[in-house]
Amino acid sequence: MSAGHACGVMSATRAASLLLFVVSAGLLLGALGFQYLGGLAPCEMCYWQRWGHVAVLAAAAVAFVGNRRPLGVLAVVVMLVAAGLGAYHAGVELKWWQGVTACTAPVGGGLSTAEMMDALLRAPLVRCDSIPWSLFGISMAGWNALISAGAALLALLLLKAKRIGKQA
Repeated sequence: MSAGHACGVMSATRAASLLLFVVSAGLLLGALGFQYLGGLAPCEMCYWQRWGHVAVLAAAAVAFVGNRRPLGVLAVVVMLVAAGLGAYHAGVELKWWQGVTACTAPVGGGLSTAEMMDALLRAPLVRCDSIPWSLFGISMAGWNALISAGAALLALLLLKAKRIGKQA
């Protein structure tokens, strides 16, 4: 076996893609944990961030399998978009700018007007400009932005390397 194919060696593209995949999966699982175990209902912008990380998972998986540097760069760009969504939401929470005016009250189709009104009135209104949880003064959206941006930066640094791991 040649030194370039030695056990424990991973391409920089695969290492960066794996990092982005694991970070996005962790952030998504954390958000779902806060929702289903912690009882924190997501707002409209929280869903945007989740979709951003779903896109990162897809881009990172394609980059890992394809093992091509341009695919790795694409995965980094998608992670930066996810970070931007988190930063935008954090800015809305901090009242730096106005966010969306939509609410996240789920209403299914095929309901009568009375049933729809009842469902809307019973559904919790989750505001995008309030902070339901924070750690060290940083909201979940803020942590999402920081962690996503940090992962994107680290992935870019990995992409500058040729190989990651021990050489035989």
